[in-house]
Amino acid sequence: MHPVRRLLFVTVLLCLLLAAPASAGRLQTLTFEAPRDLLHPATRPAAMDEMQSLGVRSLRVILTWSVVAPSPGSAQRPSFDATDPDAYDWGEYDPLMAAAKVRNWPVLLTISGPVPKWATKAKLDNLTRPSASAFEAFVTAVGRKYGGQVDTWAIWNEPNQPQFLRPQFARGGKAISPALYRALYKAGVRGLITAGQGKERILLGETSPRGTGRVVAPLSFLRGTLCLDKRYKRRKSCGPVRAGGYAHHAYTTRQGPFFKPANPNDVTIGVLSRLTKALDRARRAGALTSRLPIYLTEFGIQSTPDTQSGVSLAKQVEYRAIAERIAYDNPRVAAFSQYLLRDSEPTGPKQYGGFESGLRFANGRPKPSLAAFRLPLAVRRTGSKVSGWGLVRPAPGGVAPPTAITTPRGSATILYADRGSPRFKVLRTVKTDRRGYFRFTSRYRAGRRWNVRWQTFSGTPVGSYKR
Repeated sequence: MHPVRRLLFVTVLLCLLLAAPASAGRLQTLTFEAPRDLLHPATRPAAMDEMQSLGVRSLRVILTWSVVAPSPGSAQRPSFDATDPDAYDWGEYDPLMAAAKVRNWPVLLTISGPVPKWATKAKLDNLTRPSASAFEAFVTAVGRKYGGQVDTWAIWNEPNQPQFLRPQFARGGKAISPALYRALYKAGVRGLITAGQGKERILLGETSPRGTGRVVAPLSFLRGTLCLDKRYKRRKSCGPVRAGGYAHHAYTTRQGPFFKPANPNDVTIGVLSRLTKALDRARRAGALTSRLPIYLTEFGIQSTPDTQSGVSLAKQVEYRAIAERIAYDNPRVAAFSQYLLRDSEPTGPKQYGGFESGLRFANGRPKPSLAAFRLPLAVRRTGSKVSGWGLVRPAPGGVAPPTAITTPRGSATILYADRGSPRFKVLRTVKTDRRGYFRFTSRYRAGRRWNVRWQTFSGTPVGSYKR
């Protein structure tokens, strides 16, 4: 090749490689959310110590407006400067944020309702038609208070759910919560800009996975927020929305991670492509200013003792690892999550009104998922072969931001036990990458179980799945 042409070819190739988007999975981080343990002084230190031993390096915290605002139950707005952080009672948020800062853990802070009664239109409850201008002032105060400690911001938790925002629908059945949320999101962004946080990552969405007669389906909610009709045609009166990513809670059902909802506007972990396609169509329509990564900011697999929503303890282990593998393999997913260290407190004997997605039971007793969370393993069968994927989460740098990766590669030991045998044998030692991930392949054998061992830790045995 002529030297000039060779130089031109190499230059173009290098530019293409540099311009190619990195796989989000390879940079994927994990956030952990445990409000029951972290927002109480008696349980916070031990919980954070345990989470660190599990490899957790990042938190998601929901900051509820009505919890910190003055006179939240009053219809009369008190006289105070709503943009001044000193006007609020931050309670246990202060020591939690300080504890995260001491450990150098990034925080995803979701600023959300319920809201003070005085900040709603009719002043009758804490959810219906919150004032966007009042929210902007509150977010300004939050940004000034915690701006130096927050890595990522999100506006409103599950705004497509009536327990966080009302009304969801008008009398004729038209979804109206998306328009309410659009105003709140834009107000929140303005508040963060005023507080000097406008250059930080701000997430749109935080939607729950499925629609009902009371809940707006997430893709319907997305289109409504962005002023798009069903064909993704944008109203000219609505400008594009700027965001650093789209946040979603891709919970599935007892049917497992590959469950596909019949409603095409629902998005569970098994159908994430619905969300990526919707975001891309929205961008092409001019409703978004950039191609958004996806942040799965809340996720968990519910287990027994809840027999209505929960699966067996063994399935909780396998389903959670498979879901994390699905997220990792999706190049648009920038973050995954675990919701709860301990299950919610039962409301009565065998009454489970909260979430049983914890790694421990409500009384603190460990589930098999506790050990499995440290060393997640998912083994997929394809014909006569299996492919294994896993993560040594406590490995230094295992879930830290990419800029903090300085540790050398390590290794983990893959074990197997055939049907009827209680004894696990060593298959091989595998290399982990700098973030603790590993893969392996082997032959398939019916009934074979798999496990992983790292240093003195052992995971929880799993079977293979076919997909």
